[in-house]
Amino acid sequence: MLSLLFFLLPPFFLFTPTWALEFRYHNNHEIEQYLKQVSTSNPDITHLYSIGQSSKGQQLWVLALGVSPHQHTVGIPEFKYVGNMHGNEVLGRVLLLQLIDELVRSYRSNETWSLRLLNSTRIHILPTMNPDGFDVADKDCYNGQGRYNGNGIDLNRDFPDAFAGVQSQQVFEERREAEVQAVIGWLRTESFVLSANLHGGAVVASYPYDNSNGGSELVGGASIAPDNDVFVHLAKEYSHNHASMYQGNLCMDSRPFLEGITNGFQWYRLEGGMQDYNYVWGQCLEITLELSCCKFPPARELPALWNDNKKALLAYIQQVHLGVKGQVFDGSGVPVENAVVEVRGRRNICPFRTNQHGEYYRLLLPGNYTFTVTYPGHEVLTKTLSVPYGPDQYSALKHDFLLRRIARTTRRTVGSATQTDATPTCNYTLQQKAGGPMNRPTWSSLAIGLSMAAVLRSLID
Repeated sequence: MLSLLFFLLPPFFLFTPTWALEFRYHNNHEIEQYLKQVSTSNPDITHLYSIGQSSKGQQLWVLALGVSPHQHTVGIPEFKYVGNMHGNEVLGRVLLLQLIDELVRSYRSNETWSLRLLNSTRIHILPTMNPDGFDVADKDCYNGQGRYNGNGIDLNRDFPDAFAGVQSQQVFEERREAEVQAVIGWLRTESFVLSANLHGGAVVASYPYDNSNGGSELVGGASIAPDNDVFVHLAKEYSHNHASMYQGNLCMDSRPFLEGITNGFQWYRLEGGMQDYNYVWGQCLEITLELSCCKFPPARELPALWNDNKKALLAYIQQVHLGVKGQVFDGSGVPVENAVVEVRGRRNICPFRTNQHGEYYRLLLPGNYTFTVTYPGHEVLTKTLSVPYGPDQYSALKHDFLLRRIARTTRRTVGSATQTDATPTCNYTLQQKAGGPMNRPTWSSLAIGLSMAAVLRSLID
């Protein structure tokens, strides 16, 4: 009778959630079914795809949300949340499903904040990066099994590391874990600007660098990234919008964290971490959010934990609109890929470059910044910009650079651009073709012909 009534509902009901998402731990199959239901019910603002499979063959599902969810739109920044990297750190799974529900429901209710956010941002949500670990996780608060993937590997130690030396960096990516390969391929296919990965076991926002080789980045016991001021701001944005993270001393077994934030290396050294990889090679500023003292909180605490994090999760997404964005055009007015876009005083290990659409995105706090744009066969362009605070307007400052062609190609001599071009660790190739340094993962678009009543029934049972 339920299924019959469902199919008799008027069409507009198909574009609203059909049940309240329960506060409990959904298994991997239930998460897949929920994501499919949301995607099928809201095809205009959501798109479900897989970035690959886990080591035991489970799909790594991502839901993209925005007014153009199926593909990138020039000028619209790409944002991502990743949950459950450690299989027994489970709160992120719950929070990200609730976040999806909140975004969709608010958009359908024409709430201004949701309309502005989804009109200006493409948001990607990966609820579980380690479904295999979750399958075997126990409910121990502090240790317990399930941390590692199906091959017994800690995924947050398996990424190429910028500070580990050339030999370590050149380890074939095909030898890394399937989940890590999937994320690396994902970063090469989407021009992500801002990201966070959700963990458990503490309550703090941690930011790069996680590692160091004792070079100039090591300052006062911290490993300082060129964009340290932005990272500190991002971490505080989450911490101070959280119900209590900013207090900095919430867990009995961890040290106090001033304002609820920490430099990753200063907390503890971590080699092969995902947030450093995102920043160095992906041009994506990522922080790590530790969101519960207990890795596997009791289900009864989930509503309160959602309320603690809801405002912060939404406020953090909005920070993708910091700074400056735009395109770089060659002397013929054509957008160019791999133009180097540097900010004076910020010598990144791998300089930021334009994507396949000629776009650049630089997250910067309000102030005056001098940009240097370099592209073969063109004059070096230097321009000082006054950058306002963009998140309140849901848009970074837009500025395009038009380059001038020179008569003959000369050797580039612009600071870190020349220095890092010879570094084998800097791979800027987006939209990877077969036969490149890493084969692209198999991306799965969905043409889902699910019975909505069947999905509803599977989640109610």
